Amino acid sequence: MTVTAAALLPLLTAAPAFASPTKPGGPAEDKQPKPPAVMSTVGGKLLGKPGTQVNLAPGVPVLPKELSGRSWIVADAETGDVLAAHNAHWRLPPASTLKMLFADALLPRLQKKQTHTVAPAELANLGEGSSLVGIKEKLSYTVHDLWLGVFLKSGNDAVHVLSAMNGGVPKTVKDMNDHAAELQALDTHVVSPDGYDAPGQVSSAYDLTLIARSGMQKPDFREYAATVRAQFPGEQQPGKKRETFEIQNTNRLLTGAYGVTPYKGIAGVKNGNTTHAGATFTGVAERDGKVLLVTVMNPSSKESSAVYKETARLLDWGFAASGKVKPVGELVPPKSARTGGDASKGPAKDGDTALAKASTAEKSGGVGIALGICGGVLVVVAGAVLLVNRKWPLRRIR
Repeated sequence: MTVTAAALLPLLTAAPAFASPTKPGGPAEDKQPKPPAVMSTVGGKLLGKPGTQVNLAPGVPVLPKELSGRSWIVADAETGDVLAAHNAHWRLPPASTLKMLFADALLPRLQKKQTHTVAPAELANLGEGSSLVGIKEKLSYTVHDLWLGVFLKSGNDAVHVLSAMNGGVPKTVKDMNDHAAELQALDTHVVSPDGYDAPGQVSSAYDLTLIARSGMQKPDFREYAATVRAQFPGEQQPGKKRETFEIQNTNRLLTGAYGVTPYKGIAGVKNGNTTHAGATFTGVAERDGKVLLVTVMNPSSKESSAVYKETARLLDWGFAASGKVKPVGELVPPKSARTGGDASKGPAKDGDTALAKASTAEKSGGVGIALGICGGVLVVVAGAVLLVNRKWPLRRIR
């Protein structure tokens, strides 16, 4: 059966900052934000309903009690099955988790070894209090350096420089919105490419999970998301070797910072935190050959690092429930993905693999990007046929 939040969990919405504690049912509780009565049904009708959606049955573990996110989702990254969700399509400010969409849209457009000298105008319109990696005007950086700044330090300065290299912020915003539409992330509207709070800028737990799933199929995206620490270019003194300084990933489930226990099997993806969004996080982890994605948005709990701890609880539940719980929906494939085979007919033969590689090399310059995860089937992407591996090479990079 499908159980709503009223039956399983306490009200999972965050109180406004000005609200004072009151007894249940008091005035402050009435003012708490509530999800829309009608939301998108992309991925299944149950995902459009407010509250918690999960199919309980004998042998299925109960959901954790310590959950306070306004919205969250647990999904199988490979099959796309949504195992459980809470207000999955509630359109909320995403904060820096929106950088996943920025990276997924722009990574294929810029060469890693390309070097760029930063112009003052590229750093002129950063929002007050922006997270920064420490880019300096009139100094040069490689695209690789800049992506490290985006993924590890959530640097808005790196986002703006890469946006300039892509033709400017307005073009980048359009590219991101177009890519969101291609992924069927239809709750998402981009105003600022770095995720900085802006009127009308929203996403949802469902969309952020779709975006992460797409991004994690790109080798560079996986590498950056899994990097714990790296050296970043610093000042350049005349006649001397350029200085560097260490940067560390802000994903606490990856690094174990601020007293958070590193999550076994974690491989990314991205965290965020702003005044209007609160804390947001999407994480991916692998255990015993199973890969799960979890997104949590704006937990109201006063627990330290709540967004990470609630993500860990949901991952634990997902691994325990996988194979036992009936899905409540699915992560839909991109618009352009068309299956060219049937997984029920068994794995592809060697000849099929060779055909896939040859077709990919011929039609896409030897570079194939799988936009849908399908176990052992052929996928047609942008006119090229390629064999999609069932599992990702997930790893942490120190």
